[in-house]
Amino acid sequence: MNQTRAFLILAWLMVATLLWMEWGKEKSAPPVAPPSAVAPASSVPSIAGLSATPGVPAAPTAAPSAPAASPGVAAAAPSDAPVVVSTDVFKVILNGGEISEADLLRYPVGTEPNSPPMRLLAHDSTLYFVAQSGWVNQAKIAPTHDAGFRYAGDSRELKLGDGAKEIAVPFVWTGADGVTITRTYTFRRGDYVIKVRDEVANASAAPWQGYIYRQLSRVPRELARKGPFSPEQYSFQGAAWYSPTDKYEKRKYDKFAADGNLNKQVTGGWIAMLQHHFFAAWIPGDKDQGQFQLDQLNAGGAPQYVIRDVGPGFTVAPGQKVSTEARLWVGPKLVKAIEAQGVQGLDRAVDFSSYSIFATLANGLFWLLDKLHGLFGNWGWAIIGLVVLLKLALYPLSAAQYKSQAKMRKFQPRVAQLKERYGDDKQKFQMALMELYKKEKINPVGGCLPVLPSIIIFMTLYWMLAESVELRHAPWTLWIHDLTSRDPFFVLPLFNIAIMWATQKLTPMTGMDPTQQKMMQFMPLVFGVILAFLPAGLVLYQVANGGLGLLQQWITTKRYAEENATGGGGGKDKDK
Repeated sequence: MNQTRAFLILAWLMVATLLWMEWGKEKSAPPVAPPSAVAPASSVPSIAGLSATPGVPAAPTAAPSAPAASPGVAAAAPSDAPVVVSTDVFKVILNGGEISEADLLRYPVGTEPNSPPMRLLAHDSTLYFVAQSGWVNQAKIAPTHDAGFRYAGDSRELKLGDGAKEIAVPFVWTGADGVTITRTYTFRRGDYVIKVRDEVANASAAPWQGYIYRQLSRVPRELARKGPFSPEQYSFQGAAWYSPTDKYEKRKYDKFAADGNLNKQVTGGWIAMLQHHFFAAWIPGDKDQGQFQLDQLNAGGAPQYVIRDVGPGFTVAPGQKVSTEARLWVGPKLVKAIEAQGVQGLDRAVDFSSYSIFATLANGLFWLLDKLHGLFGNWGWAIIGLVVLLKLALYPLSAAQYKSQAKMRKFQPRVAQLKERYGDDKQKFQMALMELYKKEKINPVGGCLPVLPSIIIFMTLYWMLAESVELRHAPWTLWIHDLTSRDPFFVLPLFNIAIMWATQKLTPMTGMDPTQQKMMQFMPLVFGVILAFLPAGLVLYQVANGGLGLLQQWITTKRYAEENATGGGGGKDKDK
């Protein structure tokens, strides 16, 4: 099999992969709730029994139940308005048990001027996504996420001042038996992590037992459809969790019920809800023991999906205090900021791919691209720099490819003579062709070597560009204002068609039948149509890679022809 036929097979394999991705996207699209009224998920796990040992949680039942009103629970009055907190990175609306709204101030929804900020957490019917936390105990004397805590501050409009590093927002629950729980939300400048600290003080005459729970509840949002191969369509949408024993796991919304219940005893770890470019995650203490659970609830016909961590549990002796603290990430999938948290496995929230090989390669490519961005200050030029570095790394393979093609181009007349001699006897023709290759030291598969790495890099770069929030709305130059969206004027896809056509003109069609030649002639157009719907950054990579390859192939072909014209390429080419 000659190198051109091998390239044809690999090229069609790439097209088939992209088409399979498009088909798989439609097949696995998450269920979207109709725009109807959504009731907040007020259910919390009931506790079958409490352990007498502090910090060791008893197994909660899988079925959730709504907490009933009971003595000692100070229900929040309707007049108890929420608190609004503004920092340099987000604006948050919260009460004692729930963060019901979070706007990411540095991430506008679109590229248009005055575009509103991205709203990650929301309490309305179409974007319902909230972070909640409360307490449960056997006596049902504890504050839940929607009843009990009251604001203990003065102003309900808090803003991080220019000289301040953090804001503390206090809430208090006071039970009828003398037990108080003080909850403090702490917001820091430039940080997408909210620290949530609960302190239990027991002023009663009897021990108090309780479990803290933390959960994320949402209705899947409708995904933006910007044509086939839209990155958001392929980004993972669902719940994810990490445990030191079983590592990173995840579940799509439509698999919540189908894949069975989750009741996993975990020490440390984290739980999260992921979407394209953004996520929210509860991160308990690395020594905290709890149980991870998944729930699918139906409220007014709109399915809600919940992931929660129940625990740790505490027994607080009379006159004693205990505290527990967790971090809540609400924001973009920023690789450096996530790594700075020092939480094992949290970097997997940047879900570059469901396939481990692509995820590993994508992490490496992003690391290199980030270094180039630090050098150039522009993600578009960083992509071009990445192409140059990859070309240098693969130079030995590509040099062998183009040299093999140049040799085969030189012997095209000899091949034509063999075709004429053997006519329709394809077996004898192939044997004679192999003999010619052997005699002239031509490697017929030499041109295939760089093709497979190029396809792997192309697919890896697609996943990386689709998921990297660092490149979201990142401009390159002139008409390219967002490298993660398609080229609005299809200029780069047209450039790619021209480059592929010119490359074909330099590539010998040795040994190919007319049908294969026609298929090859259509390849630039096929790829041009596909690339028209892919992110502009990916098309920029393809154009830069193809352009440098065309230049290298042209130089190699010209040099080889000059060497043969001056007698440096060997003896006469005579068919015997």
